Amino acid sequence: MSVLEISGLQVEVAGLKVLNGVDLRVASGEVHAVMGPNGSGKSTLAHAIMGRPGYEVVAGSIVLDGVDLVGLSPWERAHAGLFSTQQYPTEVPGVGLEPMLEEAVAAAGGDRGTVETQVAAEAELVGFDAALLHRSVNVDLSGGEKKRSEAVQLGVLRPRIAILDELDSGLDVDALVAVSHRIEQATQQDNLGVLAITHFSRLLTVLHADVVHILIEGTIRETGGPELAAQLEETGYDPWIDTRAESPVEIHGGGDLWL
Repeated sequence: MSVLEISGLQVEVAGLKVLNGVDLRVASGEVHAVMGPNGSGKSTLAHAIMGRPGYEVVAGSIVLDGVDLVGLSPWERAHAGLFSTQQYPTEVPGVGLEPMLEEAVAAAGGDRGTVETQVAAEAELVGFDAALLHRSVNVDLSGGEKKRSEAVQLGVLRPRIAILDELDSGLDVDALVAVSHRIEQATQQDNLGVLAITHFSRLLTVLHADVVHILIEGTIRETGGPELAAQLEETGYDPWIDTRAESPVEIHGGGDLWL
C-alpha cells in the first residue's frame, strides 16, 4: 500500500503565504476531494505537491511511502509514483503522445514495446479518438479531448497517487463520466490513490470521494465524508468563512492595527 502524507505544509508564492499548515493523508485505493472557493489555495496545493517552480515550501513535509519529496524535482516525484493532471493541459508541439509515454515507461524500467497496445486500450476506455493518438501532445485538441488524453496517460503510467487539479474544468458531461469512471476503476483495480481538487461538487457525482476536505484561505477547515459535498450544494462555503467584521485596535504611538 502507498501513502501520501502531507504534514504542516506551508507554501509561499512570490513572497505571499498561500498555504498555512495543511495536513492530509491519502492512501492507496482512496479518493480524497479538496474543495474550496477560488483563491483558497487548491491549485497551490497541487503545484506544491508536484514541485512546480515558484511554489516554495517554507515549512512542513510531503512524504510518499517514507520519502520526503520536498526538494526533489518534478520528474523525480513522478518516478517516485506521483501523477498530476493539469487544470489547463499544456500543448507540446513536436512531441507525440505515444513516443512520450514510451520514454516515460522506459525511464521507469518498463517495456516500451507494450506502450502502443496499452495506449490503444486506454484510449478506447475513455472514448479518445484513435486518430488523435498520433498528434503532438494536446495540440489542436478540445478541452475534453485534452482531459481524455491525460486519462490515457494515467492509465498507461499507473502511478501510485494521482493529483487531479480541477479535472472537471472544460469537460462536457460525457467526457467527465468517461474520465472519472476510468480513474475510479484504477482505484479499484490498480489500487490508485487520488487527491481530487475542485470547487464544484459536480465532479463527485461521478468520481465518488471517500473523504472531503474544505480548504479556505490556505487551511483545511473541515474534513468529512461525501455528505460534506452535499452540504456545500445547499450552503455554499459561507459556514466555513470567517465573516466577522474587522475592527481597529489602537496601539501605542498612534495608528491602527487591524486584527
